[in-house]
Amino acid sequence: MSLDHKSPVALRISFFIFLMYGVSLAADEPSPYKQGLGGQGGLMRTATKDTIKLPPPRLKGSISLEEAIRARRSRRSFSEKALTQEQISQLLWSCQGITDQRSGFRAVPSAGALYPLEVYALTKDGLFHYIPEGHMLQAASSEDMRGALCDAAWGQGLVRQAALDIVICAVYSRIASRYGERGVRYTDMEAGHAGQNVSLQAAALGLGSCMVGAFDPKEVAKLLGLPKDEEPLYIIPVGYPK
Repeated sequence: MSLDHKSPVALRISFFIFLMYGVSLAADEPSPYKQGLGGQGGLMRTATKDTIKLPPPRLKGSISLEEAIRARRSRRSFSEKALTQEQISQLLWSCQGITDQRSGFRAVPSAGALYPLEVYALTKDGLFHYIPEGHMLQAASSEDMRGALCDAAWGQGLVRQAALDIVICAVYSRIASRYGERGVRYTDMEAGHAGQNVSLQAAALGLGSCMVGAFDPKEVAKLLGLPKDEEPLYIIPVGYPK
């Protein structure tokens, strides 16, 4: 039996072929979003017993941007005073938080909106992976790893002293699929944007921060249990300056 190209049966078959072809193409494109720590979860991950829902970020501060720029300095000595959950929430939101819920755009520009960065937080309470979608932390360990991170940073004491160590990592393959070798440059630029946001947010909160790039990347990756495709770029200690 021949099928006329305008018949209902032919149209249904054409639509099915088109749909399957689209699914096949989509499967060839790597997802720009990390599937959670250890490959679990994903973009639409919901809170579980292993996650902490962070307080919503404040969208209006007590000082101006110009005042924060003027106040920003690299601080290398911190008190033992812990940060509040609100402060940690604000710092992580400034680093990679979602600023437009409808589009999913984040606090820093990203080439092609591919978001190749992953962010981790280390405190006295343990190691956490920041999940921008839902603005929450996924617990990875309850061990205080700041001392071990300090050792991986060649003994820089400020890493151990800081109430919070933010570690920014890169998944270069996430952006190289579109931009090739240039994607490495774009990712490094994005890490710089994120680091500057953190330093200005810290200044606005009356906190100190410092950008640390001197560390053994293999030791840091091992300590954090990073996947093979993830590379640490930045350690940012944050706390109350002495």
